Amino acid sequence: MKALFDTSSLKCSKIVTNSYSTSFSLGIKLFAPSIRPAIYAIYGFVRYADEIVDSFEDYPQEELFHDFVSDYNKALERRISLNPIINSFQEVAHKYHLQTYAEDFLKRMEADLKVTDYTTKEAYENYIYGSADVVGLMCLRVFVNNDDKKFEALKSAATHLGSAFQKVNFLRDIKEDTENLGRSYFPNLNTNALTNATKEEIIKDIEKDFKKAYKGIIKLPLESKLGVYIAYRYYLKLLKKLKKADSEKILKGRIRISNSLKLFILTKSYIRYKLNAF
Repeated sequence: MKALFDTSSLKCSKIVTNSYSTSFSLGIKLFAPSIRPAIYAIYGFVRYADEIVDSFEDYPQEELFHDFVSDYNKALERRISLNPIINSFQEVAHKYHLQTYAEDFLKRMEADLKVTDYTTKEAYENYIYGSADVVGLMCLRVFVNNDDKKFEALKSAATHLGSAFQKVNFLRDIKEDTENLGRSYFPNLNTNALTNATKEEIIKDIEKDFKKAYKGIIKLPLESKLGVYIAYRYYLKLLKKLKKADSEKILKGRIRISNSLKLFILTKSYIRYKLNAF
């Protein structure tokens, strides 16, 4: 009956993904059925860990997070957990050798419980690697089905894509991060407020990441290429909106992509994919 338990655990990871991210959920649905379960498991795991440190300020966050990590470590040894999200992920972690990446991710999440300033270049880069790049690398292990040669060839592009996504999130969420969470990320803002000039510096850096990431996206296996490409196009459009917005507007509220625009991006990306017009 363990198979039934694992199936129900995976359904929980899928529910978490669909509940927290409509955009990411859409991307996963465009993956081949063979890789969807593993990506749901990865997203559910990292989403819950992130949720503890970002949203549970009225609860004992540090205690909850340490319990989560402890349960995960026990699951790795036992190869089972009564926490369905952890149970799904531990199986994927074993299959695709994700333990080191998961450990790096959890360390960065734990830092969020105490550290609020990542504006030195070293702290900024370390945080982005641990919070975003490793998630991209975990997904890449799944995409290439543990093919080490393909993984090494696409590793750099995957980290640049993870970095680009995270930096766009930082810029989009700068109001919430500073006002609600008391966090500051960009080295450009170490001693300065967000201005149009500093915003432009940040965006140029993100554009470089996107350019390097694209070179890897077009080389991805067919099972994952369309889903990743659409996520890339979505975030690129979001970056363009942030680029057009005045810095004061960004500081006042979240810049969003409308559902109609998301549908347009999906349709256009699908047509380009079918025509092999990357």
